[in-house]
Amino acid sequence: MPNHRVRFVGGPLDGREQSLRETDAVAGRLLRHIHLHDGPKIETHYELHYTAGGGWVYQLLGQDRS
Repeated sequence: MPNHRVRFVGGPLDGREQSLRETDAVAGRLLRHIHLHDGPKIETHYELHYTAGGGWVYQLLGQDRS
């Protein structure tokens, strides 16, 4: 099954790219990223979108600190 490239826009993953399986390429799909380090846990949420000019992108939705 072919893979797509998806890039991240905004937040701690901004500019990164990764492979996206054909079955996961669904507009509106949500991804949660949790960054753990010496300080507080940082959780960011991204939503998958398809753009005619740029292909698949995960756009930052917001950020919660806990």
